[in-house]
Amino acid sequence: MKEYDETLAIKRMNKAVGADYADDEVLNVIDMIWDYYEQNGMLDPSLGDDDASTELADIVEYVTRMVKKDRRSQIQPEHIEGLVAAELAYEAELADFD
Repeated sequence: MKEYDETLAIKRMNKAVGADYADDEVLNVIDMIWDYYEQNGMLDPSLGDDDASTELADIVEYVTRMVKKDRRSQIQPEHIEGLVAAELAYEAELADFD
C-alpha cells in the first residue's frame, strides 16, 4: 500500500477546485474528514469495507459545518465539496494499491 502523502493530497485538492489555499487551510479540511471517520467508527480496523461506506454528501455536510464554525478559515463554501471529493479520490487511489 502506498503511504498517504499530505503534500500530494493538498496539491490535488487545490487543483480540483482551482484554488491556492495555504497548506494549513487544506490540512484543516483533511483533519475534518478524518474526524468524521473517527466519529462514525470508520477507523475501526475490525470493520470491513462494506461496513464503513463513505458518503460524500455526509462528509461534505460535516466539513461545511466545521468550516463555518472556524471563523478564521479561508476555505470558500463553494469549494468544500470539490476539496472533499479530491481527498476521497486520493484515498481511493491509495487503496487500489493494496
